[in-house]
Formats: sequence, C-alpha cells, structure tokens
Amino acid sequence: MVWKSISLILLLVNWSISQLANMSEEEFLMNNRQIQQSPVIKKVSWSSAESIIRKAKGKGNDGSDNWPVTWADDDNLYTAYGDGYGFDPIVPHKLGLGFARVRGLPEDFTGENIPSDAENTGMGAAGKKASGLLMVDGILYMLARNADNNGHHSQLAWSKDYAKTWTWADWKFEEFGYMTFINFGKNYTGVPERHRDFVYMVSHDNPSAYESSDRFILARVSRERVTERNAYQFFSDDGWTTDIQKRSGIFTNPQRCRRSGISYNAGLKRYLWWQQDRVDDADTRFKGGFGIYDAPEPWGPWTLVYHTTNWDVGPGETGCFPTKWMSEDGKTCYLVFSGNDNFSVRKVMFDIMGF
Repeated sequence: MVWKSISLILLLVNWSISQLANMSEEEFLMNNRQIQQSPVIKKVSWSSAESIIRKAKGKGNDGSDNWPVTWADDDNLYTAYGDGYGFDPIVPHKLGLGFARVRGLPEDFTGENIPSDAENTGMGAAGKKASGLLMVDGILYMLARNADNNGHHSQLAWSKDYAKTWTWADWKFEEFGYMTFINFGKNYTGVPERHRDFVYMVSHDNPSAYESSDRFILARVSRERVTERNAYQFFSDDGWTTDIQKRSGIFTNPQRCRRSGISYNAGLKRYLWWQQDRVDDADTRFKGGFGIYDAPEPWGPWTLVYHTTNWDVGPGETGCFPTKWMSEDGKTCYLVFSGNDNFSVRKVMFDIMGF
C-alpha cells in the first residue's frame, strides 16, 4: 500500500500579531480552510484556571520545565525536567536535566526526584534535555535534544533501572532537534495490533530545538531494535523507507511547527497531539498558545480539536496527555504542561460527536 503524506496547510495570511493573539477557534478554521474540524471531538471544556495543580515550583519563579511523561510497568509515571530543581524536596543544585517519578492520580499525586547519572548542569541550549520518554518491555527510553550541547540534534538513551543509570547511543539524529515518542498504555500495552511491533516518534523537521520548521515527520523502529540506528524507518510519500532523505511530512504548518507531545487515547481510538504555537516572543511560561489535533493513525489524517494563540494561562513550552490519567471512555483527560515553569496539571473534558 502506498501511503500519501497528509498535508495540513495552516498558513495564516495577512494577519498581524495582535489579530493572531485574539483569534477564536472559529476564525482559525475560517482562515485555514484545508484543515477540518475533528469528526470525533466536537467540544473541549477546560477546568477552571484556579483548579490547576502546580508542583515542582523550585525557588521563587525559578521552577522546572520540559516534563515529557510515560507510564511505566510499576504503575508510576516517569518524567524529566530541565533547567530547574525538580519536585519538593528540591535538589541541592539547579539541573539542566533531571528525572522524577510521579505517583498517584491526577488530582492527588506526588513527585519524587530520582538521582541519575544522566543529570547535567548545562542550562538552556548548553545541556541535553529530555524531549521524549517511553517505557517498552521494562526499558525506559529517552530522546534527548541539544545532543551537541548547543541546541541541535537528538540522541537516544535507555535505562533498565527506572532512570538511575543510562546508556547512550553512539549515534545521533542530526536532522531533528526535538524528537518525541508516541505514548500508549502502561509499559507499551494498549497499542493497536497493527502498530504493536513498532515504536513511533515524531519531530518537527529542523535540527534545532529552538527554531521552527514547516512540517512534522514520523519515524518508527521495531520495538526489539530501538537502540539500532539502521533499524529506523521514516514515513514517505512512497511508504516506509530507511532513507532519511526521502522522509515526507505528516503535518504541515509553515514556520509554525515546534515542540510537541503525542499520545494514544484508547477510549476514543484517536491520537492526541499537543503542538506549541508561538506567534510572538512572549514568555510562554506566562502567555501563549497551542493546538490539539487528533487522528485515527500516527500519520493522520490530522484534524483540529482545539486551538488558541492566547490561552487563559501560560501553556509553557511543552504539553502532553499522560495515558494513565485518561478515563476509560477517553472523554476525560489531564494535560501536563510546563506553564509557570511548574509541573502543571489541568483537567479537560471532550464532548463527542453523536453524544
């Protein structure tokens, strides 16, 4: 079968920054006629701003960001933070990369910092930071950005002792600056049968974690060969290929593709993709926007669930929906995001078509 690249052209023409900042979802759709509204999710309802749970506040306003999340075989969530002090009790020195375990339910959880040999003190682009975490068959995998310690490239590492010690791959993805895994259920269960033999990841198509690109790409690798660079395949217009130069985009948004987080909602049988959307140089800890898109397959077709350029609170630079914290029917989820430089959690409810 020949897979056709899904191209969602989201170019916003002749709009000023001030107009973008106040664009409603209806206006977004009107000005991006090639993207369709989700055929499954008809409405998104957020809990109040006052209900947001914020932890890992650090010292003053100097908290921690990043927070990719995966559901491990011990029933805990594992996460990583950047440029901060982690959860209380905070670590003695600010880390460029640190790790933590999250126990409990979304409205009653605790975070525990994990001492690790992969910690570093490189701040910002000068230190490796986790852009993706995934547990598969008891092994915790990490995709780290800033692999050159200068804001570029991605590198794989893996841990067999819950983030305490890591082995680093002796190769890098020099083409991609912010790769992240597609997360499924506990210890990589709950994967649709047709995808069960593979691990999937996405990235904006730019070697820098700090620059935008025109599109996102999709890659996969056998779950038995995650550590082998020559086993990776890339989605292309002509099917899966091992030739990285033949990769094609699965989502196009000229100069607006940035950081993202993606997970599978088993209740809805839809992939949920959080994508950062910056229209100015505002500090996203306190101001900014994002889009949420859904699709029946990792390659699409991607449709719009929610979009804002000016959320009622700062969205931070990354967000994701942990699969452990999804209701069985998929209608209630919790967004983990780095707003305020915290581990921030906000409830979201999806109204479904036909209900």
